[in-house]
This record gives sequence, structure tokens and C-alpha cells, in this order.
Amino acid sequence: MVRKSNLLLLLQLWLSSALACSSSPLPLVLNTWPFKNATEAAWRTLASGGSALDAVETGCAQCEKEQCDGTVGFGGSPDEAGETTLDAMIMDGTTMNVGAVGDLRRIKNAIGVARKVLEHTTHTLLAGESATKFAESMGFVNEDLSTNTSRALHSDWLARNCQPNCWRNVIPDASKYCGPYKPPSILKQDGTTYKETGDNYGHDTIGMVVIHKMGHTAAGTSTNGIKFKIPGRIGDSPIPGAGAYADDTAGAAAATGDGDILMRFLPSYQAVEYMRRGENPTIACQKVISRIHKYFPKFFGAVICANVTGSYGAACNKLPTFTQFHFMVYNSLKNQPKEEKVDCI
Repeated sequence: MVRKSNLLLLLQLWLSSALACSSSPLPLVLNTWPFKNATEAAWRTLASGGSALDAVETGCAQCEKEQCDGTVGFGGSPDEAGETTLDAMIMDGTTMNVGAVGDLRRIKNAIGVARKVLEHTTHTLLAGESATKFAESMGFVNEDLSTNTSRALHSDWLARNCQPNCWRNVIPDASKYCGPYKPPSILKQDGTTYKETGDNYGHDTIGMVVIHKMGHTAAGTSTNGIKFKIPGRIGDSPIPGAGAYADDTAGAAAATGDGDILMRFLPSYQAVEYMRRGENPTIACQKVISRIHKYFPKFFGAVICANVTGSYGAACNKLPTFTQFHFMVYNSLKNQPKEEKVDCI
């Protein structure tokens, strides 16, 4: 009888232990916007034994293949010359190694090239035509990133006198005419610090954060930037601490939105540092948004944050056309990826 009761006690202890293990929110996949297939791809990688870094690469690559919302991958966001170029970054929060590419031309798998920069060079960021040559040396195929859709976007933009565009304080008047533009002989300072181009609101960069079940962190981004950008422009996405950041001792974060504004504040780095000080992820994200809002109240942007225990949060800057931010979450407490949303502040 005593032996039987001991067996029952052992069984109860085992069940309690199993339940405790299953209640852990790790591993965690968190990404900007309702890009569900990217979330699932990252989760499958973790489930099959892949690392946090593997999961980030796989998840972002899925969006590149699907051309998520036209703002990730080939065939979207043509620049002034009609060419689609890509930015991407991947960061290992265990080693603090980073690989990134900016203004990548004629290579579809930008996040894959970024991973090669991380693994096979001592550099952090490669850009432009030289990044393309590097990608080719790593076995990536050189191919046209333009599609009928991107060509039509560019033609329509030209027909609208190149509106909207990213120029200011130039002649001819960039708010009315196409270029080429030059600075006036005496530059008129109009006090403008931010040019709002409402057409660019909407889904943007995929930013992804992964916390492995062992607590290892990784983060990454992939984007084709803003539509009709000046050729050569690189946004926040491939900049460590701006587009994304990861550190096993604190957590990870990623940003999305107007990269020209975001990169000035290193929001992902700042969010991780807030979490290091003990702030919960939601508060960390909100503090980052508030900091930028102080200088640019009309900026378009959002941040996702996760700490090493698996807690997560998000925040966004409230605008008339942007009042809620949607993002994806998948962890061991859910049987499928879940779309969540936050009200902008």
C-alpha cells in the first residue's frame, strides 16, 4: 500500500513538472505585421531543431519569396529610376555578430546574403553593387528584381509629376515637378524637418525576433524600402540597433516604419537597453516611441520587443491614418501563430 502511494506521489510530481515545463512561453517567434506564413516558417525551423538565427533567416526569407505586402522582396517599392533594391540584416544575440546588406541590387534573397556576411566575413554591412558581387561569389543568382507591378508603379509615379518624392530645398520645386534637382545658389531654409508623404503608410519591413527555448536570441529584418526613394538610399533595416537588435543578456527588438527617422534614434537598441534595466517589453517599446515622438510627432513607426523570459510587447506612434499596429506571435503556449494588435500612443 505504501509502495502504491509512493508511485502515485511520483506520478503527481512528474505531471506537475511536465505542466510546469509546458507553461514556459519559450520558444518565441515575434514579427511585425500580420505576415503569418513568415511566423510559421520560423516556428517550423525551431521545431525541427534549428537555431534562433536559422529561424530568423527562414522567416524573413519566406516574406521575401511571397513579396509580403509589396514592401518586402522583389517587385516592390521601385526607386526614382524604377529599380527595386533590398536591405536586410540578421543579428546573433549570443555572439553579437551581425551581417547586413543595403541597396542590394538584382539578388532576391537579401536575408540569405546578410547571413553570409555574418558567417564568412569580418564585416557587418555591405552595400550596393559590391554587395551584389559578394552575393554572386556566395552562389546567389543575379536576376532582375523588377516586375510588371513595380514597372507600373514607376510609370504612374512619373505621370503624377514624380509625386510623392524624397527631395526638399531644391530646384525645380520638388512638390510640383520631376527632377533632375539641384540646390539653389542660396539655399532657402524653410524650417522643414520632416516631409510627410501619406502614400507610404501601410505595411512595411518585416522585423523578426526569436527567443530560443535555451534563451538564445536573434533578430532580423528584410525590406525593399520606401517607394520612389532616391537611388542609393539605405534605411534603418540593415543598421544594427535601428532595424533590429538582439542580446542574450536582455532581449531583442525590431522596428518598422519610416526608416529615415527611426535610424536616428536606434530604437531597437534602446528598447533592449530599457528591458535590461528591468522594464517590461511593452513599456520598453512605448518609451522608444515616445522618445521619437518628442522630435517627430508625425513619424510613422512601430516597435516590437521581447525579453529573454519570453514576455513580449509592441507600441506604435498614433496618426490619423494609423491608430493600431498588428503583429504576429507564436510561442509554446499557442498551437498556432496569433495575430495581435496594440493601440498606438
